[in-house]
Amino acid sequence: MIVLAVTWVAKIGRESEVAGLLAKLTQESRKEPGCLMYQVHRHRTEPRRFLIYEQYKDDAALEAHRGAEHFLQYAKKELPKVADRVDGHLYEPLG
Repeated sequence: MIVLAVTWVAKIGRESEVAGLLAKLTQESRKEPGCLMYQVHRHRTEPRRFLIYEQYKDDAALEAHRGAEHFLQYAKKELPKVADRVDGHLYEPLG
């Protein structure tokens, strides 16, 4: 299993748009056969900060996600207009 944690920060006043785009991205990503989990979180005290926690079956599933039409539309084209991608880190389970 591969885990990806990505942080986005909405541009000032664009929080609702970011939340809407992330909801669309979540809905479509969860349909991918190799996606085990896709959950968006909003920071409790910084409402502009969002964390996406993703789990994929393997590297091939992650690559399929990155090439999916919905990913290219929402994460690559639309989100950068209303938010900044702060970081993204890949993890593997210990056990």
